[in-house]
Amino acid sequence: MKWLLALLALALSTPAMAQDSDFIIIAHRGASGERPEHTLAAYELAIDQGADYIEPDLVATRDGVLVARHENEISGTTDVDQRPEFAARLTTKMIDGEEITGWFTEDFTLAELRTLRARERLPQIRRSNTDFDGLYQVPTLEEIMQLVMAKEMETGRRIGIYPEIKHPAYFADRGFDLAAMLVEQLHGFNYNGPGAPVFIQSFEVEPLQRLNDMTGLRLVQLVAAEGGPADDPSMDYADMVTSEGLAQIATYADGIGVDLRLLLGADGQSTGLVEAAHAAGLAVHGWTLRKENAFLPEMARSDAPSHVTGCPAMIAEAMRHAGIDGVFTDDPRLIVAWREGEGSAECRAD
Repeated sequence: MKWLLALLALALSTPAMAQDSDFIIIAHRGASGERPEHTLAAYELAIDQGADYIEPDLVATRDGVLVARHENEISGTTDVDQRPEFAARLTTKMIDGEEITGWFTEDFTLAELRTLRARERLPQIRRSNTDFDGLYQVPTLEEIMQLVMAKEMETGRRIGIYPEIKHPAYFADRGFDLAAMLVEQLHGFNYNGPGAPVFIQSFEVEPLQRLNDMTGLRLVQLVAAEGGPADDPSMDYADMVTSEGLAQIATYADGIGVDLRLLLGADGQSTGLVEAAHAAGLAVHGWTLRKENAFLPEMARSDAPSHVTGCPAMIAEAMRHAGIDGVFTDDPRLIVAWREGEGSAECRAD
């Protein structure tokens, strides 16, 4: 708690100008703390709240269209389990070494998928989001880029896209090269070169290495607190964040996207990974900052139930002081307010 109070005092004494403009705010699946994730409504709300980038996770349909879902298994984020016409498509598959039962995007054409409606993935935590269940379709990547361009025209500001290709090795075995499909569409919308407002991310290594030869767009190697890349069982993420591992990542990527637990210690101070990554020439973006007590470190929780808002701005402040370059957040409204010097010390109950 002492480090939390120190950060609070510093936040109150720091002029708004000092809230790093280089600290980017990435809307994780859109403003998913306020709308069902990976819907056009969630992305548009995030843009309206001031997020610098929106983050679509991308999977493929049976007819080869990139759509936004956190996973290719869609029973948790759509009403597919309520649709008797698709009951026979319930199946079990092995994905990245895990046996999963459900309904999968690659078993649906885009036209079939469009008959489904999105729903809140965490209804017990995000109860108000369930008011929007059944309102929105599963969006395509093309629709997301069209939305971004329309909002750029409307607002006059640059809005970035931070897509993740999901399970690329799994999809490659089924004839879908997600990396090539993504680059073709991005280039088709005139996103080219390292100056474009785009980061492409993956937990796997080989797709990023190929992308390094396919595009000048910036690439980010995702790193989890446990396990390793699904496309190379011989590798562990723990080895990838050593000095030697970071130097290897820097040969094909521009940054790392890292579980916050690897970046900040229990005292809120840097673990040293940020400094090591910067020394290797890599940007560092942390994931995922959410507002609810259920997802926050103990010192940033309020004295309220798990679904109630804690103190996410305190974690953002710790990230800034650790030198982290950006954050994935479900709640861009709160983190934008913190960056602009508004409500940075506020802990409130919803």
